[in-house]
Amino acid sequence: MSAPLVRGWCPSAHRPMMSGDGLVVRVRPRVARLTADQILGLCKVAQTYGNGTIDLTNRANLQVRGVSEADHQPMLAGLAALDLLDREPGIERKRNILVSPLYDQGDLTVQLVSELTDRLAELPDIPAKFGFAVDTGPAPVMTDYSADIRLERSDDGLILRADGTDTGRLVSQAEAIDTLIELTHWFAQNHTQDARRMAPLVRNITLPNIWQGTAPNPPEAQMSPGMTKLGPVYGAPFGALPAQALSDLIQQSGAAALRVTPWRLILLEGGTSIETDAFVTAPNDPLLTTDACPGAPFCPQAQVATREIASALASKTSGSLHVSGCVKGCARQLPADVTLVGHAGRFDLVKHGRAGDEPCQRGLSPETLLSMDLT
Repeated sequence: MSAPLVRGWCPSAHRPMMSGDGLVVRVRPRVARLTADQILGLCKVAQTYGNGTIDLTNRANLQVRGVSEADHQPMLAGLAALDLLDREPGIERKRNILVSPLYDQGDLTVQLVSELTDRLAELPDIPAKFGFAVDTGPAPVMTDYSADIRLERSDDGLILRADGTDTGRLVSQAEAIDTLIELTHWFAQNHTQDARRMAPLVRNITLPNIWQGTAPNPPEAQMSPGMTKLGPVYGAPFGALPAQALSDLIQQSGAAALRVTPWRLILLEGGTSIETDAFVTAPNDPLLTTDACPGAPFCPQAQVATREIASALASKTSGSLHVSGCVKGCARQLPADVTLVGHAGRFDLVKHGRAGDEPCQRGLSPETLLSMDLT
Protein backbone atom coordinates (compact mmCIF):
# COMPACT_ATOMS: atom_id res chain seq x y z
CA MET A 1 0.00 0.00 0.00
CA SER A 2 1.35 3.43 -0.90
CA ALA A 3 1.76 6.06 1.80
CA PRO A 4 -1.11 8.57 2.14
CA LEU A 5 -0.66 11.86 0.33
CA VAL A 6 0.51 14.65 2.65
CA ARG A 7 -0.23 17.92 0.90
CA GLY A 8 1.52 20.29 3.35
CA TRP A 9 -1.25 22.87 3.12
CA CYS A 10 -4.85 23.25 4.22
CA PRO A 11 -7.86 24.12 2.09
CA SER A 12 -9.19 27.65 2.03
CA ALA A 13 -12.06 29.38 0.32
CA HIS A 14 -9.96 30.62 -2.61
CA ARG A 15 -7.88 27.45 -2.75
CA PRO A 16 -10.18 24.48 -2.04
CA MET A 17 -8.92 20.92 -1.78
CA MET A 18 -10.37 18.03 -3.78
CA SER A 19 -11.55 15.11 -1.67
CA GLY A 20 -13.51 11.94 -2.28
CA ASP A 21 -16.86 13.74 -2.21
CA GLY A 22 -15.90 16.94 -4.03
CA LEU A 23 -14.14 20.16 -3.07
CA VAL A 24 -13.50 21.09 0.57
CA VAL A 25 -13.98 24.86 0.97
CA ARG A 26 -12.76 26.36 4.25
CA VAL A 27 -13.93 29.59 5.90
CA ARG A 28 -11.74 31.23 8.54
CA PRO A 29 -13.91 33.22 10.98
CA ARG A 30 -12.47 36.53 12.11
CA VAL A 31 -11.87 36.67 15.87
CA ALA A 32 -13.42 33.14 16.02
CA ARG A 33 -16.85 34.72 15.44
CA LEU A 34 -19.62 34.88 12.84
CA THR A 35 -22.66 37.08 13.29
CA ALA A 36 -26.06 35.43 13.29
CA ASP A 37 -26.67 36.63 9.73
CA GLN A 38 -23.32 35.24 8.61
CA ILE A 39 -23.81 31.79 10.12
CA LEU A 40 -27.38 31.56 8.84
CA GLY A 41 -26.09 32.54 5.40
CA LEU A 42 -23.30 29.96 5.63
CA CYS A 43 -25.87 27.30 6.49
CA LYS A 44 -27.75 28.15 3.28
CA VAL A 45 -24.50 28.04 1.30
CA ALA A 46 -23.74 24.57 2.71
CA GLN A 47 -27.20 23.34 1.76
CA THR A 48 -27.10 24.90 -1.71
CA TYR A 49 -23.57 24.03 -2.81
CA GLY A 50 -22.29 21.40 -0.32
CA ASN A 51 -23.46 18.26 1.41
CA GLY A 52 -25.60 20.09 3.95
CA THR A 53 -23.14 19.82 6.84
CA ILE A 54 -20.59 22.37 8.07
CA ASP A 55 -17.41 20.92 9.58
CA LEU A 56 -15.82 22.57 12.62
CA THR A 57 -12.10 21.81 12.42
CA ASN A 58 -9.53 21.45 15.17
CA ARG A 59 -8.15 24.80 13.99
CA ALA A 60 -11.51 26.45 14.80
CA ASN A 61 -12.29 26.93 11.12
CA LEU A 62 -15.51 26.05 9.30
CA GLN A 63 -15.61 24.13 6.06
CA VAL A 64 -18.13 22.89 3.54
CA ARG A 65 -17.55 19.55 1.79
CA GLY A 66 -19.00 18.06 -1.35
CA VAL A 67 -18.80 21.20 -3.50
CA SER A 68 -18.61 20.60 -7.24
CA GLU A 69 -15.99 22.42 -9.28
CA ALA A 70 -18.77 24.10 -11.26
CA ASP A 71 -20.28 25.46 -8.04
CA HIS A 72 -17.06 26.85 -6.57
CA GLN A 73 -17.28 30.32 -8.10
CA PRO A 74 -21.01 30.79 -7.29
CA MET A 75 -20.23 29.65 -3.75
CA LEU A 76 -17.42 32.22 -3.47
CA ALA A 77 -19.86 34.89 -4.54
CA GLY A 78 -22.20 33.78 -1.74
CA LEU A 79 -19.39 33.86 0.82
CA ALA A 80 -18.29 37.31 -0.37
CA ALA A 81 -21.83 38.62 0.06
CA LEU A 82 -21.64 37.43 3.68
CA ASP A 83 -18.26 39.19 4.18
CA LEU A 84 -16.60 35.82 4.82
CA LEU A 85 -13.77 36.19 2.30
CA ASP A 86 -10.47 38.02 2.27
CA ARG A 87 -10.03 40.09 -0.85
CA GLU A 88 -6.58 38.63 -1.46
CA PRO A 89 -5.97 34.85 -1.37
CA GLY A 90 -2.46 35.48 -0.01
CA ILE A 91 -3.86 37.28 3.03
CA GLU A 92 -6.38 34.49 3.62
CA ARG A 93 -3.55 31.95 3.67
CA LYS A 94 -1.69 33.92 6.36
CA ARG A 95 -4.81 34.51 8.50
CA ASN A 96 -4.19 31.36 10.48
CA ILE A 97 -5.04 32.66 13.96
CA LEU A 98 -6.36 30.66 16.91
CA VAL A 99 -8.34 32.82 19.31
CA SER A 100 -9.34 32.09 22.88
CA PRO A 101 -13.16 32.28 22.58
CA LEU A 102 -14.18 33.66 26.00
CA TYR A 103 -13.32 37.26 25.28
CA ASP A 104 -15.38 40.40 25.79
CA GLN A 105 -15.99 42.66 22.83
CA GLY A 106 -13.24 45.27 22.56
CA ASP A 107 -10.92 43.67 25.12
CA LEU A 108 -7.20 42.90 24.74
CA THR A 109 -7.81 39.72 22.74
CA VAL A 110 -9.98 41.50 20.18
CA GLN A 111 -7.59 44.43 19.88
CA LEU A 112 -4.58 42.18 19.29
CA VAL A 113 -6.37 39.95 16.76
CA SER A 114 -7.69 43.00 14.91
CA GLU A 115 -4.23 44.59 14.66
CA LEU A 116 -2.62 41.31 13.59
CA THR A 117 -5.29 40.79 10.93
CA ASP A 118 -4.77 44.32 9.60
CA ARG A 119 -1.02 43.77 9.36
CA LEU A 120 -0.82 40.30 7.82
CA ALA A 121 0.61 41.77 4.62
CA GLU A 122 3.73 42.70 6.62
CA LEU A 123 4.53 39.07 7.33
CA PRO A 124 7.27 37.39 5.30
CA ASP A 125 6.73 34.36 3.12
CA ILE A 126 5.99 31.54 5.58
CA PRO A 127 4.92 27.89 5.25
CA ALA A 128 1.21 27.34 4.66
CA LYS A 129 0.51 25.79 8.07
CA PHE A 130 2.42 28.38 10.10
CA GLY A 131 0.01 29.94 12.57
CA PHE A 132 -0.56 32.16 15.60
CA ALA A 133 -2.50 31.92 18.86
CA VAL A 134 -3.92 34.91 20.69
CA ASP A 135 -4.57 33.29 24.05
CA THR A 136 -4.69 36.32 26.30
CA GLY A 137 -7.42 35.48 28.79
CA PRO A 138 -6.43 35.25 32.48
CA ALA A 139 -4.96 31.78 31.80
CA PRO A 140 -4.08 30.15 28.46
CA VAL A 141 -6.47 27.56 27.07
CA MET A 142 -4.78 26.83 23.71
CA THR A 143 -1.52 25.38 25.07
CA ASP A 144 -2.14 21.92 23.59
CA TYR A 145 -3.15 23.24 20.16
CA SER A 146 -0.71 23.90 17.36
CA ALA A 147 0.48 27.49 16.96
CA ASP A 148 3.97 28.68 16.06
CA ILE A 149 3.87 32.02 17.87
CA ARG A 150 1.69 32.66 20.91
CA LEU A 151 0.51 35.77 22.72
CA GLU A 152 -0.30 34.86 26.34
CA ARG A 153 -0.45 36.37 29.81
CA SER A 154 2.02 36.00 32.65
CA ASP A 155 2.06 37.36 36.19
CA ASP A 156 4.11 40.26 34.83
CA GLY A 157 1.92 41.05 31.81
CA LEU A 158 1.67 40.11 28.14
CA ILE A 159 4.26 37.75 26.65
CA LEU A 160 5.14 36.61 23.15
CA ARG A 161 6.26 32.97 23.11
CA ALA A 162 7.75 30.83 20.35
CA ASP A 163 6.18 27.38 20.22
CA GLY A 164 8.52 24.74 21.60
CA THR A 165 9.84 26.98 24.37
CA ASP A 166 8.70 27.20 27.99
CA THR A 167 9.11 30.96 28.32
CA GLY A 168 8.54 34.03 26.20
CA ARG A 169 9.39 37.69 25.84
CA LEU A 170 7.58 40.27 27.93
CA VAL A 171 5.95 42.87 25.64
CA SER A 172 3.57 45.79 25.96
CA GLN A 173 0.31 45.80 24.05
CA ALA A 174 1.60 48.64 21.86
CA GLU A 175 4.66 46.64 20.73
CA ALA A 176 3.11 43.15 20.70
CA ILE A 177 2.31 42.86 16.99
CA ASP A 178 5.54 44.60 15.94
CA THR A 179 7.43 42.00 17.99
CA LEU A 180 5.33 39.13 16.59
CA ILE A 181 6.17 40.25 13.05
CA GLU A 182 9.86 40.49 14.02
CA LEU A 183 9.85 36.91 15.36
CA THR A 184 8.09 35.71 12.21
CA HIS A 185 10.89 37.24 10.14
CA TRP A 186 13.46 35.44 12.33
CA PHE A 187 11.67 32.17 11.62
CA ALA A 188 11.49 32.88 7.87
CA GLN A 189 15.24 33.53 7.77
CA ASN A 190 16.15 30.36 9.68
CA HIS A 191 13.68 27.59 8.89
CA THR A 192 14.54 24.66 6.63
CA GLN A 193 12.59 22.04 4.69
CA ASP A 194 13.03 19.72 7.68
CA ALA A 195 11.86 22.37 10.17
CA ARG A 196 8.91 24.19 8.64
CA ARG A 197 7.26 24.88 11.98
CA MET A 198 8.57 26.80 14.99
CA ALA A 199 8.86 23.93 17.49
CA PRO A 200 11.12 21.73 15.30
CA LEU A 201 13.21 24.79 14.43
CA VAL A 202 13.93 25.78 18.04
CA ARG A 203 14.87 22.16 18.76
CA ASN A 204 17.50 22.35 16.03
CA ILE A 205 18.96 25.81 16.62
CA THR A 206 19.23 28.07 19.64
CA LEU A 207 16.51 30.68 19.95
CA PRO A 208 18.13 34.00 20.96
CA ASN A 209 17.70 34.84 24.65
CA ILE A 210 15.80 38.01 23.75
CA TRP A 211 12.78 35.81 22.92
CA GLN A 212 12.77 33.98 26.26
CA GLY A 213 12.65 34.59 29.99
CA THR A 214 9.04 34.92 31.21
CA ALA A 215 6.74 31.93 31.78
CA PRO A 216 3.03 32.12 30.89
CA ASN A 217 0.36 31.60 33.50
CA PRO A 218 -0.55 27.94 34.10
CA PRO A 219 -3.20 26.72 31.64
CA GLU A 220 -6.79 26.18 32.67
CA ALA A 221 -9.27 23.54 31.61
CA GLN A 222 -11.05 24.09 28.32
CA MET A 223 -14.74 24.91 28.23
CA SER A 224 -17.46 22.25 28.07
CA PRO A 225 -21.17 22.17 27.12
CA GLY A 226 -23.34 24.26 29.42
CA MET A 227 -24.07 27.90 30.14
CA THR A 228 -21.37 30.59 30.26
CA LYS A 229 -21.57 34.32 30.89
CA LEU A 230 -21.55 34.80 27.11
CA GLY A 231 -24.18 32.21 26.21
CA PRO A 232 -24.72 28.44 25.91
CA VAL A 233 -22.05 26.04 24.67
CA TYR A 234 -22.86 22.97 22.56
CA GLY A 235 -20.69 20.11 21.35
CA ALA A 236 -20.49 19.00 17.71
CA PRO A 237 -19.91 15.23 17.42
CA PHE A 238 -16.80 14.75 15.25
CA GLY A 239 -17.03 18.48 14.47
CA ALA A 240 -20.10 17.98 12.27
CA LEU A 241 -22.66 20.82 12.31
CA PRO A 242 -25.78 19.83 10.32
CA ALA A 243 -26.69 23.06 8.55
CA GLN A 244 -30.46 22.91 9.08
CA ALA A 245 -30.13 21.95 12.76
CA LEU A 246 -27.57 24.70 13.33
CA SER A 247 -29.76 27.26 11.59
CA ASP A 248 -32.71 26.24 13.77
CA LEU A 249 -30.59 26.45 16.92
CA ILE A 250 -29.32 29.93 16.12
CA GLN A 251 -32.79 31.27 15.37
CA GLN A 252 -34.53 29.62 18.32
CA SER A 253 -31.87 30.74 20.80
CA GLY A 254 -31.89 34.35 19.62
CA ALA A 255 -28.08 34.35 19.53
CA ALA A 256 -26.36 37.44 18.16
CA ALA A 257 -23.36 35.47 16.93
CA LEU A 258 -21.63 32.09 16.86
CA ARG A 259 -18.15 31.65 18.34
CA VAL A 260 -16.04 28.67 17.27
CA THR A 261 -13.38 26.74 19.16
CA PRO A 262 -10.78 24.04 18.34
CA TRP A 263 -12.52 21.70 20.82
CA ARG A 264 -15.54 20.72 18.66
CA LEU A 265 -17.58 23.20 20.70
CA ILE A 266 -19.64 26.20 19.61
CA LEU A 267 -20.78 29.12 21.75
CA LEU A 268 -24.01 30.96 20.99
CA GLU A 269 -23.18 34.51 21.95
CA GLY A 270 -26.11 36.18 23.72
CA GLY A 271 -28.37 33.17 23.15
CA THR A 272 -30.64 31.24 25.48
CA SER A 273 -30.23 27.52 26.11
CA ILE A 274 -32.31 25.35 23.75
CA GLU A 275 -33.02 21.62 23.99
CA THR A 276 -31.62 19.78 20.97
CA ASP A 277 -30.75 16.24 19.92
CA ALA A 278 -28.47 17.40 17.11
CA PHE A 279 -25.65 18.59 19.37
CA VAL A 280 -23.95 17.48 22.58
CA THR A 281 -25.35 19.16 25.69
CA ALA A 282 -23.91 17.02 28.52
CA PRO A 283 -20.35 17.84 29.66
CA ASN A 284 -19.59 14.15 30.30
CA ASP A 285 -20.81 12.85 26.92
CA PRO A 286 -18.17 10.39 25.60
CA LEU A 287 -18.49 11.88 22.11
CA LEU A 288 -16.68 14.95 23.46
CA THR A 289 -13.53 12.87 23.89
CA THR A 290 -13.94 11.04 20.56
CA ASP A 291 -12.41 12.27 17.31
CA ALA A 292 -12.95 10.80 13.86
CA CYS A 293 -12.15 12.10 10.40
CA PRO A 294 -14.76 11.81 7.60
CA GLY A 295 -13.18 8.50 6.54
CA ALA A 296 -14.02 6.46 3.43
CA PRO A 297 -15.52 7.11 0.96
CA PHE A 298 -15.42 10.85 1.66
CA CYS A 299 -11.62 11.10 1.83
CA PRO A 300 -9.52 9.36 -0.87
CA GLN A 301 -6.72 8.74 1.65
CA ALA A 302 -8.98 6.84 4.08
CA GLN A 303 -8.72 3.05 4.24
CA VAL A 304 -11.91 2.56 6.30
CA ALA A 305 -15.22 4.15 7.25
CA THR A 306 -14.69 5.87 10.60
CA ARG A 307 -17.60 7.60 12.25
CA GLU A 308 -20.00 4.69 12.66
CA ILE A 309 -17.43 2.62 14.56
CA ALA A 310 -16.33 5.71 16.52
CA SER A 311 -19.91 6.32 17.68
CA ALA A 312 -20.29 2.66 18.65
CA LEU A 313 -17.03 2.59 20.61
CA ALA A 314 -17.28 6.00 22.30
CA SER A 315 -19.16 4.75 25.36
CA LYS A 316 -17.04 1.56 25.52
CA THR A 317 -13.73 3.39 25.76
CA SER A 318 -12.29 4.85 28.94
CA GLY A 319 -10.61 8.14 28.08
CA SER A 320 -10.05 9.68 24.67
CA LEU A 321 -10.69 7.82 21.41
CA HIS A 322 -9.39 8.72 17.94
CA VAL A 323 -10.53 6.85 14.83
CA SER A 324 -8.46 7.79 11.79
CA GLY A 325 -9.00 6.65 8.23
CA CYS A 326 -5.23 6.62 7.63
CA VAL A 327 -1.92 7.28 9.37
CA LYS A 328 -2.14 11.05 8.79
CA GLY A 329 -4.47 11.47 11.78
CA CYS A 330 -6.07 14.70 10.54
CA ALA A 331 -8.87 14.74 13.12
CA ARG A 332 -6.61 14.86 16.18
CA GLN A 333 -3.13 16.30 16.66
CA LEU A 334 -2.75 15.21 20.29
CA PRO A 335 -2.17 11.65 21.52
CA ALA A 336 -5.31 9.71 22.49
CA ASP A 337 -5.74 6.93 25.00
CA VAL A 338 -6.99 4.71 22.17
CA THR A 339 -6.24 5.38 18.50
CA LEU A 340 -7.59 3.21 15.68
CA VAL A 341 -5.95 3.62 12.29
CA GLY A 342 -7.44 2.38 9.02
CA HIS A 343 -5.32 -0.08 7.06
CA ALA A 344 -6.63 -2.09 4.09
CA GLY A 345 -10.20 -2.17 5.36
CA ARG A 346 -9.32 -3.02 8.96
CA PHE A 347 -7.91 -1.19 11.96
CA ASP A 348 -4.55 -1.01 13.69
CA LEU A 349 -4.61 -0.21 17.42
CA VAL A 350 -2.33 2.38 19.05
CA LYS A 351 -2.43 2.91 22.81
CA HIS A 352 -1.59 6.34 24.27
CA GLY A 353 -0.31 7.72 20.99
CA ARG A 354 -1.03 9.26 17.62
CA ALA A 355 -2.20 7.78 14.34
CA GLY A 356 1.33 7.61 12.95
CA ASP A 357 2.76 5.75 15.96
CA GLU A 358 3.62 2.05 16.05
CA PRO A 359 0.47 -0.04 16.70
CA CYS A 360 0.30 -2.70 19.39
CA GLN A 361 -2.23 -4.76 17.38
CA ARG A 362 -2.97 -4.89 13.66
CA GLY A 363 -5.73 -6.00 11.31
CA LEU A 364 -8.67 -5.72 13.71
CA SER A 365 -12.19 -5.93 12.26
CA PRO A 366 -15.05 -3.71 13.52
CA GLU A 367 -16.69 -6.82 15.02
CA THR A 368 -13.51 -7.65 16.93
CA LEU A 369 -13.19 -4.11 18.21
CA LEU A 370 -16.77 -4.09 19.48
CA SER A 371 -16.05 -7.22 21.50
CA MET A 372 -12.75 -5.99 22.94
CA ASP A 373 -12.04 -4.23 26.23
CA LEU A 374 -10.36 -1.00 25.08
CA THR A 375 -10.02 0.55 28.53
